[in-house]
Amino acid sequence: MTLSYLLRLLCLCLASFFLVHLALGLAVSLLTPAAIRFAERLRPRQAAGFLLAVRLFPWAFSVLVVIGLCTPSYLLLEPAATQEEVGFACLAAALLCVASIARSAIRCVRAARRSLGYIRYCQMVGRQEHLAGESAPVWVVEGSAPFLVLAGILHPRLIISRPVVNALPVRQLAAALRHEQAHRLSRDNFKRLLLLLAPDMLPMWRGFVRLERVWNRFAEWAADDYAVAGDSQRSLSLASALVSVARMGACPQTAPLVTSLLADNQDLAERVERLLRDAPVGLDERRSVPVLVAGVAASGLLLLLMLQPVTLTSVHRLLEQMTR
Repeated sequence: MTLSYLLRLLCLCLASFFLVHLALGLAVSLLTPAAIRFAERLRPRQAAGFLLAVRLFPWAFSVLVVIGLCTPSYLLLEPAATQEEVGFACLAAALLCVASIARSAIRCVRAARRSLGYIRYCQMVGRQEHLAGESAPVWVVEGSAPFLVLAGILHPRLIISRPVVNALPVRQLAAALRHEQAHRLSRDNFKRLLLLLAPDMLPMWRGFVRLERVWNRFAEWAADDYAVAGDSQRSLSLASALVSVARMGACPQTAPLVTSLLADNQDLAERVERLLRDAPVGLDERRSVPVLVAGVAASGLLLLLMLQPVTLTSVHRLLEQMTR
């Protein structure tokens, strides 16, 4: 197919993103068991951050390659010809990229709409109250279904059902609220949005399900650690709250961008056992600083390598091969 200069650039960028993302995605899928084993040796908060970075790496690096390599090399070295032929393979890769991005975008829009509708419904049928252990008002919803959730991304809101408020003693309720506060401080709902936004390797194949599930488990453990802060009494209170809410019946299915106290009942026994075995240690924020510095340094070094003329020339040759 014959395309103009700018359309050819768009096609090459999409095809490059798809191929790089596919290669990195397959590598991440193969290395997922090893990444999980490594994460299990870290503290929950660090493990959750590590697994989130691994999951988002193919997406972020592919965007960096397109912006830092493909686009500059094409604009600097490609003659401004009116039209040129583009091969079928390049077009197919570009179309698959569009399909993958469109699918993730639709998934995000649907999740955002469901979450917004859920928040509006809870605000319509509930009312704000001040509860022990929470300085800000909490939305309390009347009804029989037991739940305690954090809903929203920009301005997360704590929403709890009346049966949970009535059933939990003050200490247990305070521990449960602190658990959801931890999700708010970690911006876990925003991270869920990023996971939905990150495209899959292929339009109809989700190859990162296990990685995302284990990330969710460590995110819950990290919130437990924050809630108890190394205090054995708080640990016992949170474990009791989890068991009490679970015994009240099945929690209703919430929206995708809503974090629930009992997000996954299959992990309940392990969470309770972990809380009762020993009080999880408090969080050490200083350990995240070296990781952040190393990430910034690596990104800067990669950017310098991308700007080298030899690198841009080599990438332009690869792009010419792709169009054939």
